[in-house]
Amino acid sequence: MYVRIRREVFNTLDAYKYLKLGTCPINQGTKEHYYFLYLLKTDCGFKTESSADYHLINTVLCYKPTTPVLREMPFKIPLQCKYPRFFHSYKVGFYPKLQGGTVYKALQRRSSFTLTPLDASGNEITGAKTYTLGKPMYFEAKCPYSTAMSTAQRLYVNKCFMTASQDPSSNPKYTVIDNKGCMVDGKVTKQSKFLTGASKMVQKFSVDAMIFKDMASTSSSPQQLYMHCDISLGKLTPTASSKACNFDSESKKWKELYGDDCVCMCCDSTCSSNQPKGKLHFFLHMIHNEMQSVTSRNIISSHSWKVDLSSKDRYVEDNAQMKSFGADTFSLEDPDIAEHSGFLNYWDHDY
Repeated sequence: MYVRIRREVFNTLDAYKYLKLGTCPINQGTKEHYYFLYLLKTDCGFKTESSADYHLINTVLCYKPTTPVLREMPFKIPLQCKYPRFFHSYKVGFYPKLQGGTVYKALQRRSSFTLTPLDASGNEITGAKTYTLGKPMYFEAKCPYSTAMSTAQRLYVNKCFMTASQDPSSNPKYTVIDNKGCMVDGKVTKQSKFLTGASKMVQKFSVDAMIFKDMASTSSSPQQLYMHCDISLGKLTPTASSKACNFDSESKKWKELYGDDCVCMCCDSTCSSNQPKGKLHFFLHMIHNEMQSVTSRNIISSHSWKVDLSSKDRYVEDNAQMKSFGADTFSLEDPDIAEHSGFLNYWDHDY
């Protein structure tokens, strides 16, 4: 319990001798105040009470001078600390009334990955925003619910394809990433490639803006498209079955974004994980096929964007850099406690 009394209340200099908090004397004093500071477990004559809603601790601040004459009147001031007995998420002292009901739960598990179209500055494409035909489009795949354990993991984009419908199984479709992490569209245009970033739990990539030939019209109206990707988490060290490989048009070779380029050697053939032979191989192969079928049912899809067919160029400059979004900062300081913080270190000892 912390109590502070102004010294100007008293006319006598030794009034502190007759001040008590219960049965305990003052702790310290300054030129302006007398102070009491005691644990509630201290033997100061604190009296405890309990009710259905509160735990109460009572005491009395009293001034009883024993001098032959009085220059200020004796007094008794009752004090009380009141603590709610219920600390729940609902309002203190409120007793919830339980009622039956029906709870609906989605059968489809919520995806742990997101796929977002971005502009050249790293901002999410929303509303009527469009890409310009022939200019780079940017996408970001990430795991928003990653934990501290993700420092030993890396996010991989295994396959991506575009459709003109929100349904991933619709046609026509155009594949930009295939063969377990090979940017196959990079063999067609230099602008299609995986991009490095500050976190390996976020994978950004660019793709040359395109439309489907059979859906092009003479009206030059924007065409709405969707990107669908197979995304997974894996070890930091890439393998032939988990990688991010770009095609280098100058050397005509595949290069891994962060690791050894040798894992990309299969990009022009078929990339598969090394598996044991014999019966165990057959068993694992069946499990692998089942996992692939499950994965196909859990393709991550972006929201739609549009490609503008007009000649007017509304594209942001190519040299604009992706923004880095840091975590929000916050303060744990309590402004109300500043007045009394550290007061025990600044006594004047003048009483």
